[in-house]
Amino acid sequence: MYLATSNKLKRLLHLNYIGRVEPAELKHGLEDLKALLADLSPGFRLLADLSRLETMDLTCAAELGLGMELIDQRGVALVVRVIPDPGKDIGLNILTLFHYARQPRVVTCENIIEAAQVLSL
Repeated sequence: MYLATSNKLKRLLHLNYIGRVEPAELKHGLEDLKALLADLSPGFRLLADLSRLETMDLTCAAELGLGMELIDQRGVALVVRVIPDPGKDIGLNILTLFHYARQPRVVTCENIIEAAQVLSL
């Protein structure tokens, strides 16, 4: 499952990857992402939570890249990722090199508490 939410007051986009994530979910979620991004001003922060991710199909890379490009175009300033198990890092660092042209600051955290501290929540 893929769930995208935002908090306009905190200038925060929150992406959750839960259980098994398939390309069709991410492709469908791109429309939600576009709508959420329309409400955020440049300089917003992104929290990508993979703490409940079990598996993600390798073919999700294309949709992940498109999402990153949309986020980059809207002016993300900080990307905070929660990846408690390094074995579940799905190649985000490599995708970042190709899809975040503006090179936002990227921080990877082991848990949501650490991420909240980085985001000053």
